Order: sequence, then C-alpha cells, then structure tokens
Amino acid sequence: MCEMTDVLEHPERYECVTCGHEWERAPEPEKARVVKDAHGNVLADGDCVVLIKDLKLGGGSQVLKGGSKSNPIRLVDGDHEIDCKMDGISIGLKACFVKKA
Repeated sequence: MCEMTDVLEHPERYECVTCGHEWERAPEPEKARVVKDAHGNVLADGDCVVLIKDLKLGGGSQVLKGGSKSNPIRLVDGDHEIDCKMDGISIGLKACFVKKA
C-alpha cells in the first residue's frame, strides 16, 4: 500500500492518484434515530402518547380530539415517525403533535 495523500474518492472505494492502488471504504456507522415529542421527551417503541391538539384526518370530516390517548406506539422511518392506533383507527403521526403519556 502506498502512503500518498492524493486520493480519488469513489462511491464504494478509494483510489491512489499516483500508483492506482484501490481499497474499500469503511462503512459509515449508522446513527441511532432519536424521536422526541412536542416537549422534548425521547419516545421509544411501546410508549403511549397523547395528542396535544385536534387533528383532522385527511380524506374525510373525521377529527381526532386533543387529549386522545394512543395504544402502545411503534417508531417508523419516514415523514410520520409514529405508527399507532387511536380511537380504533390505525394512523401515522408526527412527533410534534404528541406528548408522552
């Protein structure tokens, strides 16, 4: 292996400009995702949450009232971080609209 500092960066590997030696990139460590409620409390799978304001459900005239408590939640990837059942309806919620129960 060479000791040169002129290196080309490719998506999966590095390459020395001088001698052409190639080596694999070290995988980047995955960051643990932290989801916080409206008051800054950290949420975890199995927690129960309470709505802090009324939310209209899209596609209808149904409204979830503020103060409604959920069944145990599941954290998911995506725009809506929380997957739960509330008032018998399976929904995805953003963490900024709930507080930890």
